Amino acid sequence: MRIVCAGDSLTRGVTFVHDRPRIVRDNYPSLLQAALRGEKKVEVLNRGAFNDNSDTLLARLDKDVLALQPDVVLVEIGGNDCNFRWGEVAASPEANHQPYVPLRRYIDNVTNLVKRIRDIGATPIFLTLVPLDPVRYYQYLAKAFGKQIAHWIALCGGIEYWHTGYHHALRQRLRELQVSEIDVREQDGQVVNWQDMLSEDGIHLTASGYQALSRVVFLALHNLNAFAATTTSSLAK
Repeated sequence: MRIVCAGDSLTRGVTFVHDRPRIVRDNYPSLLQAALRGEKKVEVLNRGAFNDNSDTLLARLDKDVLALQPDVVLVEIGGNDCNFRWGEVAASPEANHQPYVPLRRYIDNVTNLVKRIRDIGATPIFLTLVPLDPVRYYQYLAKAFGKQIAHWIALCGGIEYWHTGYHHALRQRLRELQVSEIDVREQDGQVVNWQDMLSEDGIHLTASGYQALSRVVFLALHNLNAFAATTTSSLAK
């Protein structure tokens, strides 16, 4: 069985240290592969991309994902869709600004992703949006773009408002399409507090955050019967 993990920087394995992005070697796809070391017939491939959103994922889907002939595609996408062009916000804090990918187009893109994955006989499974820490994120943005963005944030509800809206809309569409989801926000005893697992920018994970995410994904895949149980896995312990 071949599992391809497609998504943005949280799939790629990006963290932030001293205001700089770094790649974590032990990202969630690599940890998932390590967890399956006792199952030689399961291969996990990482096709995450920094700054990816549903538009760009659709554009690269054939070449980067479907060409690999996956059996299962784990899709983690949406965090960049609902983000904003903060330089433009800082320049015009009174103006009306739209997310990179408006909500309706995001949901349409999700529908297209599901269809194209199913069309090759693969099974799509979507991760819900990983929570963010709005306070830490705004502190990071204020350093980069100036405190004037706070005025616009107060007017529109802020990124957390949009982020949660995309999260709920994604779950609704997945139910309509009868697509399995892995709700990474669910309190299952494995993840107590995502805030403790977010890096200094408030949106990317730390090393311990990637470990937690991989554990949630691993356990959910077993519950979904996506592959045969691997009782020797370190993540199952």
